[in-house]
Amino acid sequence: MSFNIALTGLNAANEDLSVTSNNLANSATVGFKTSTTEFSSLFASSPTGVSATAAGNGVAVGEVAQQFTEGDIETTGNSLDMAIDGNGFFIMSDNGALSYTQDGEFQLNSQNQVVNDQGQVLQGYPPLSNGTFNTGALQDLTLSTSESAPLATTAVQLTANLPADSSAPADAPFSPTNPDSYTDTTSLSVYDSEGAAHTSTLYFAATATPGTWDVYEYIDGNAVNATPATLTYNSSGQLTSATNASGSAAAGGTVSFGTYTPTGTGAAAMNMTFNFSQVSQYGGSFGVTAVNQNGYTTGQLTGISVSQTGVVQAQYTNGNSVNLGQVALANFANTEGLQQDGNQTWSATQTSGPAVNGVAGGSGFGTIQSGSLEESNVDTTSALVEMITAERAFQANAQMIQTEDQVTQSIIQIDQNG
Repeated sequence: MSFNIALTGLNAANEDLSVTSNNLANSATVGFKTSTTEFSSLFASSPTGVSATAAGNGVAVGEVAQQFTEGDIETTGNSLDMAIDGNGFFIMSDNGALSYTQDGEFQLNSQNQVVNDQGQVLQGYPPLSNGTFNTGALQDLTLSTSESAPLATTAVQLTANLPADSSAPADAPFSPTNPDSYTDTTSLSVYDSEGAAHTSTLYFAATATPGTWDVYEYIDGNAVNATPATLTYNSSGQLTSATNASGSAAAGGTVSFGTYTPTGTGAAAMNMTFNFSQVSQYGGSFGVTAVNQNGYTTGQLTGISVSQTGVVQAQYTNGNSVNLGQVALANFANTEGLQQDGNQTWSATQTSGPAVNGVAGGSGFGTIQSGSLEESNVDTTSALVEMITAERAFQANAQMIQTEDQVTQSIIQIDQNG
């Protein structure tokens, strides 16, 4: 009987050594989770229970338990490398079969899908037109590398000051080629529907009526409208009213000069509004402090970024950013119940419970660190100590077998001498 008991000890110690060996072998494996060997004592029992004098039948490995503590996060500089700082797993799809991992070593395949080294595709949520994401629908995360479409300028915001002591220009009528026919001028770049840049020039001419200014717009040297828009200021230098070039009232100081059609292209007619509500009339010189317009030209892809909440954006040379999707994360009621599938991936089981999907930074989920990877959580020092402990247990059980063998030899010798 003692032989069998010691044999169970040998088997258990050998299994413990195997688990420890696997931990040490994967101490540098990204996203690997260490395991510990849990033992269970064995007793022979009858319908009436375990005898009070039973010595026991040895030991068995009850479970090889996974430890999902977080590993160290190391910076890599590759924007497609991701680490989860906190709870959660990346969701991977292999032709629709889902698995879960904390190994964030991702790359692009030939279809511009974000994949791991096994070809499994990272799952995400598609963007919506209102800037949010459809968190109810998982899909393959694909990065578009196409150009960013241009946007025609439709609105301009000007922040400037018109000198209060200005008098009407010496020459009349107004001409853009005659500096004596206007007081001040400024220009800015605007864009048509095809992304081509045009120069919009504004000419300000003080009138004989104090506090009233005529404003003309020219695009690429061509008049948008022959008649000017007007700006009227009170004695405090603040804009009180404005009229469009057509003569109609301009609400809130937002002025329209009319429609301009670019020549020599197939671009649509340009119809812009200019907000002069931040243009003051104070003493001092003419000055423009800010000009903002909402158009942009065609953009080339310059890079991909991933935010802490998993929002994947493409950045373009025209300053535009486009949401490509949001990385989906999953969590489980019992992570230790996940089934190991190899390659640092796991699948859900009845023990783990179903996956609860969400986003980084949400309730129960950690944040994503782009350009970083979560290292193995194996503590090499502890693993070496465990190796020594398991080795001692193996040696002790081997010694027990040797001792039992000596006892058996003594019994045989007694029997032979008797």
